[in-house]
Parts: sequence; C-alpha cells; structure tokens
Amino acid sequence: MVYSIPDKRYFTIGEVSKLCGVKSHVLRYWEQEFPELQSIDRRSRRRYYQKKEVLLVLRIKELLREDGFTINGARLKLNDSVTKIKNQDAVLYSSLETAELEEILSILRGS
Repeated sequence: MVYSIPDKRYFTIGEVSKLCGVKSHVLRYWEQEFPELQSIDRRSRRRYYQKKEVLLVLRIKELLREDGFTINGARLKLNDSVTKIKNQDAVLYSSLETAELEEILSILRGS
C-alpha cells in the first residue's frame, strides 16, 4: 500500500493515526512496546511525531498486520534491520582508505 506523507516537520498523534490507519490508543501502546518509536512532548503536553516515526509506524503496522508477526517478533525484526544497517555502515567505513576516513571525519567535525 502506498501512503502519501505530507512534507512537514511534526505530526500530531491524530494526524499519524489518520495517515497510518491506526487508532491513537494503539500508537500509545506501540510507544511502550517499541523503544525506537518515541514521540516528542512539546509544551502543550501533546504528542508529536517526526516523519521518521511515521515511517516506523507504517513498518510496525506492516509487520504486525500484514506479515503476521507478534509484538515480540516485530521488535526482533526491527532490531535485526537496525543491526544490518549498522553492519553495512561498518563495511562501508572499513573499505575506505585511511586518508578518506580522515577527510570525512574532519568534515564532520567542521575542521
């Protein structure tokens, strides 16, 4: 299923609920079960999500409702995905020459 996510900085829990087709109380429950899913509490004491969290909600929904994972299974699958990304980054950095790494690090440091 293709979702159209507006290009904005923050989304309320109601907006995420409508965008993802998941009730607000389910989103609050998923926040407790998936440490990667964290809303931002602003001064108004309302939950706000960024686009990355909206994408994560869609992935969690896919794992649970379409792929048939349990909460624990979905959590493990998400952790595996994060581990793979970190490993790919490690392989990328290990394949770089030392001079290239030093140049990248100096750019990141603002030197």
